[in-house]
Amino acid sequence: MKNLVRIIFLLAVITVLIGISSCAEETSCSLDGRPMLRCYLYTLAPNTITAKKDTLDSLTVTAFGTDSIIINNQKKVHDIALPLRYTKDSTIFVIHYSATLTDTIIIGHSNTPKFISMDCGYQMQQSIISKSYSKHKLDSIYISNKDANTDGTENLKLFY
Repeated sequence: MKNLVRIIFLLAVITVLIGISSCAEETSCSLDGRPMLRCYLYTLAPNTITAKKDTLDSLTVTAFGTDSIIINNQKKVHDIALPLRYTKDSTIFVIHYSATLTDTIIIGHSNTPKFISMDCGYQMQQSIISKSYSKHKLDSIYISNKDANTDGTENLKLFY
């Protein structure tokens, strides 16, 4: 009788372990996230060429030609993450500093689909090809890394 109980207990443990291990191999397609352009804000110290990190009091960012609000009245902004369009080879951002003061940034980029897996499908790899911008409050933009990423690596330095 004791052997029968041990066998049933052993089969139950094996069944539970198989069930847990099958769940552990399940892939999560959302772990990588969507690649974004990470932009940090800088200012040039007067009479030098030294860049110092900067902070804007308030910032709203919208996508030109849409009703999409990417950042909505964020306070104490020192960095922003911007998504690039998958369906076009350029993305236009409107940076709103106040109700009347804006700058426009146009990012030309390549979109290259990369196969991830059968479960997850494709992810778009995006690289900056060109940039242009207005200079109402924004002084200049420097591309520090052309590839959009998910790890927080700086892509653009925005100088004010």
